[in-house]
Amino acid sequence: MAFNEIEVLLVEDNETDAELTMRALKKNNLANNLVWVKDGEEALEFIFATGRYTQREMHELPKLVLLDLRMPKVDGMEVLRILKADERTNKIPVVVLTSSKEDKDIVESYNLGVNSYVSKPVEFDEFTEAVSTLGLYWMLLNKSPE
Repeated sequence: MAFNEIEVLLVEDNETDAELTMRALKKNNLANNLVWVKDGEEALEFIFATGRYTQREMHELPKLVLLDLRMPKVDGMEVLRILKADERTNKIPVVVLTSSKEDKDIVESYNLGVNSYVSKPVEFDEFTEAVSTLGLYWMLLNKSPE
């Protein structure tokens, strides 16, 4: 897959949650151009075309980032802080998709510029429905600046 075709960047350290997310997006044909990275450090390398991703062009940005908060190396809040502070990446829609329902995480995410905050449902069917709805909205209905 060419990196300029990337539509969704999934940043998720939990393999089961990542697989469920990808399955839900594929169900609606929304995961054809998806890249999964397993921690915040790798996400930043991918987006800014550094480290493991120096062959990628920086201007080839994802159309949507699905971001977990609790991750090793660099947590989701720091990824969000960096993305929204950089003029090259601050317009990429970022949806926090996390198990955290803590008010402080919700408030901090919005203060940093997150576009949406979704707590992962525990039940499989609810999780699949939530991800499908997110994908349909952000990939098909939402209009982002070019």
